[in-house]
Amino acid sequence: MSTAERIIVQQQATVAQAHDVFDSAAPVEPDFMIGTWKGAELRTGHRMDGMLGASGWWGKAFVDAETVHPLLFPTADGRALWALDPRRLPFGLLMRAPLPSLEGRSLAGLVAASRPVMGTRKPKARLRTTEYGGVGSATMVYDAHPINDVFRKIDDDTVIGLMDLRGAQPYFFSLRRDGSLPVLAQGR
Repeated sequence: MSTAERIIVQQQATVAQAHDVFDSAAPVEPDFMIGTWKGAELRTGHRMDGMLGASGWWGKAFVDAETVHPLLFPTADGRALWALDPRRLPFGLLMRAPLPSLEGRSLAGLVAASRPVMGTRKPKARLRTTEYGGVGSATMVYDAHPINDVFRKIDDDTVIGLMDLRGAQPYFFSLRRDGSLPVLAQGR
């Protein structure tokens, strides 16, 4: 098993290992990202480690370059996915304030209950090619936050992602192509 496969499966690595895998992975074009992707955190000691898992985050949907749903969650019955509006999340506060450990905790019920207030049918990000570390690759650009998720190819169905936010350590995650659930938020 390669280092990339190992850290994706184990969902854990040092920051240096995650950077090495990311830097050695092939860039991807935005069209490669079209589809629905199941996400997983890659724990590196980042202050956000455990947050997405505890929230019940499922993944991302890329309908086209202008229609991206960055935060998908399963409906209460688990039969579909709904999009959370990232504009309603205090990313700046999450990156500065002391955070309790969410290890072994689940906030999925709370997030699911917030759907009437936090949900959206409109896309909240776009796909572009940007340069990171001297390499151009598909990047998800959030509409409401100064955050870019840069993607590199592990295999035809798996990418490693790096959340790039000025002044913060990169946050790593993986996405695996998975069209098993319909996305309720397909509208523009």
